Amino acid sequence: IAAAAAATPPAHADPTTPAPGASASRSTVVELDFTLSIDKFIFFRIGNGTWPTPGGATSTVSFALTPSIPGGPTTPATGNNTALNWSGVAPCFSVTPSGSVLPDEVRSNAGQVILRAAATTPLTSGANTIALSEITIATSDANLPAPRIPDTGTSTGVNVTGTSFGNLVTLRNADWTFLYANLTNYPAGTYTGQVTFSASTP
Repeated sequence: IAAAAAATPPAHADPTTPAPGASASRSTVVELDFTLSIDKFIFFRIGNGTWPTPGGATSTVSFALTPSIPGGPTTPATGNNTALNWSGVAPCFSVTPSGSVLPDEVRSNAGQVILRAAATTPLTSGANTIALSEITIATSDANLPAPRIPDTGTSTGVNVTGTSFGNLVTLRNADWTFLYANLTNYPAGTYTGQVTFSASTP
């Protein structure tokens, strides 16, 4: 995240005076040069914080998978030798919440803004690992798309649509909904991982 700083050098003037002995009707011309310097900046936020200061804490997305026993469905009970109405089919797991929403914001005057996602740490319980790509993102505004989360490395960049001055200035807000695909049954445990998102210009 970068902040902008604009600096204006002092203006310079060229004085002129009429020649001695000239007529009573006189005129003079003064030239004044101006220079204005505007630095480039990018502000990118997901979750905590508001413009112009992002939050200091890393935002967290959490999902809980709850099994149900086919044949009821019956919620498993804690304990030993507990009778359940079970058809023998593998249990189903429901995801709570179905989607976790975080606000997203991009501001820039540096031209085309490109967003990428990088797998910082794998989604692991220590003994087992879930592919990070099973976490997907839906956006509320197609002009501020979310990059695909990769299993490893860095994703392909996605372009944020500029708002003015021929795509040179960008001011976009959207809600990103994080979803867990729940494609495969994994061993029980608490799985944690981290993804780093970046914003850049060519």
